[in-house]
Amino acid sequence: MQAQARFRRALAIAVALACPAVRAATAESAAVPLVAAAPADVPGTPQTAQKLGAINVIAARLDQARNQLSPSTGSSSYTFGPQAIRQLPLGASTPVNQILLQAPGVVQDSYGDVHVRGDHGNLQYRINGVQIPESISGFGQTLDPRMIRSLRLLTGALPAQYGLRTAGVVDVTTRSGEKLGDGGSIGLTTGSHATLAPTLSGWGSAGRWSWFATGSFSRNDLGVENPTPARNAIHDRTDQVHGFGMLSYALNDETRISLMAGSANNRFQIPDRPDQSPAFALAGAPGGFDSARLDERQRELTRFAVLSLQGRLQTTRYRLALGQRYSQVDFQPDNIGDLIFNGVASTVGRSNRASTLQADFTTPLGDAHSLRYGVYASDEHAVQDNTSLVFPVDASGAQTSDVPLGIIDNNRLQTHTLSAYLQDEWTPTERLAVNYGLRYDRIGGYLDASQFSPRLGVVYNLSDAWTLHAGYARYFTPPSTELIAATDIALFQGTSNALPTTANTSVRAARSNYYDVGVQWQVSPALTLGLDTYSTQSRNLLDEGQFGTALVFSDFNYRYGRNHGIEFSASYAAGPWNAYFNLSGNTAKGKQVATGQYNFDAAELAYIASHWIDLDHAQRLSSSGGLSFGLDDRTRIGADYLYGTGLHAGFANTLNLPAYFQLNLNVSRRFGFGALGPIRTRFTVLNALDRSYALRDGTGIGVGAPQYAQRRGYYLTVEKDF
Repeated sequence: MQAQARFRRALAIAVALACPAVRAATAESAAVPLVAAAPADVPGTPQTAQKLGAINVIAARLDQARNQLSPSTGSSSYTFGPQAIRQLPLGASTPVNQILLQAPGVVQDSYGDVHVRGDHGNLQYRINGVQIPESISGFGQTLDPRMIRSLRLLTGALPAQYGLRTAGVVDVTTRSGEKLGDGGSIGLTTGSHATLAPTLSGWGSAGRWSWFATGSFSRNDLGVENPTPARNAIHDRTDQVHGFGMLSYALNDETRISLMAGSANNRFQIPDRPDQSPAFALAGAPGGFDSARLDERQRELTRFAVLSLQGRLQTTRYRLALGQRYSQVDFQPDNIGDLIFNGVASTVGRSNRASTLQADFTTPLGDAHSLRYGVYASDEHAVQDNTSLVFPVDASGAQTSDVPLGIIDNNRLQTHTLSAYLQDEWTPTERLAVNYGLRYDRIGGYLDASQFSPRLGVVYNLSDAWTLHAGYARYFTPPSTELIAATDIALFQGTSNALPTTANTSVRAARSNYYDVGVQWQVSPALTLGLDTYSTQSRNLLDEGQFGTALVFSDFNYRYGRNHGIEFSASYAAGPWNAYFNLSGNTAKGKQVATGQYNFDAAELAYIASHWIDLDHAQRLSSSGGLSFGLDDRTRIGADYLYGTGLHAGFANTLNLPAYFQLNLNVSRRFGFGALGPIRTRFTVLNALDRSYALRDGTGIGVGAPQYAQRRGYYLTVEKDF
């Protein structure tokens, strides 16, 4: 055991010393220790140096190689450390979804959605190792990016400690007042589309106490993707307020209690599409109503709080966490305009309150085994309030009256989740790590289902440069409670909002087998290459769609699903240069709509019943990359890009949108102003080539309207520490 510990410690220090990026980050702040604290997936006290396992080597190399294997899990890990985040075009103001888009296998979608390895959603968010239930919001970013010190995306055949949401684990490590010292920061971003975004952060420590808090306000005229290719959207103002705070107290050298809380309050105007033709007549409505004057709005609210206790009891490390998350979405229609153009004006309100308990433990067993075990429980209460104005119609769908009817369709849902896992990280030799375990998940309430899920991951170091990994995971994915649509189909029969079919089966939990094989080559201390392949076979594959005028998604199932892909990644860091490149291929298909059939017309249902169709959110080829160069110790220039072959569209997703390419540029410089001190500035150009491309064209399964990517925008950021 001592020999292994010495070897790992020496390896970590050697890698750190060989990497200029890590040296620079270490010199700039104490936020990147050479001997890392227990990482997010290992319970323990963050400020206490522990025996350095292989996963800790990765933590010590946050800014050297983004593409990494996680030896303690056998899965793929892509890490954005402090320096990597600063080098993105918007720096520390980059939203979480935009950070994730620079990882392999991540595809952009409308409303700020991202899809990892061909899955729709199914992402798990963790903050300092604590799982936070996802919010209802389809496009509101609920995490303030300035709270992030580092972000890690785990994908592949995950070990037993991860469950329920398994397409990817977004593991956020927050900034800490204890490591930053006493101080704060104030900043302002302004630019195109009437952007105005002030930020304020503060941090510090005193004795056993430490704290960190940040808040931001953002206003612009491009809150939701433009439904037209025009440079400026019509009626697209957004106001967003985000906040996060953390208070920590060290009970002793081994035990720490922490309270963290965050909130997001986002308001959106829904952009209009001009030149639409009226489809219905409304009594008393003014003639010639212009579709560019519609006034639809949506508000999204998310709040969460977690109280956690971390420590060590003899040789066992533990983390206990109690949390609660409240999420709410309210859609307000334009009653007159929506009735005239759509035949329905729906006031939609959804809310969900989730109370959670998480307990994780790690116990070493001799020199070669590390036993991890824990439980997770949640109780969720969802409220769905829907009030719709519709017109009566005859059997052919023709309007029979110009006086609308009011229909109320309210529902209350409750679900319970209980999970338990046991896994062993076994290192029989210094070159071989085996992670095997078993997980049990059960959901009750609106749904009742359970599953035992075996997991196996193997990592083998062929040499100091070459590492192979392979894994298998059985996954159990329940539908998101807040996205379950409990619509009463009969209420809308004989109206202008009648559903395409009357068939309906309640949404189910998905079950899948996941296989992952990959290789990593450390070409030099500066260059890392990775290649990863994966394959999934699913029953009751979960998907989501927007099946109404409100920007709210609903779950449904395909009876069969299959998903295959390959990813190549490269990262380089030497001297003033930092670069990365990702290229991914993916094919994701479904067959036979098993639930939520009422959202599909009869022709599509019949076609999907006998054909494998492409999933609308999948993309055959995706690529991202970036390059950053330090001109001197105060000035850095950079660029990054996104490329994709386009999402699927048309009848049963049989068509494909055109390919796209987006280039972003930035230059940052630190200025000194005498007694005022240094001021950081950043100038950013998003979509520098001003390419107009469609993320969605309004067709395809569960697609409500066209959405186009942002046109060229110029932004200036000024920040001052105090």
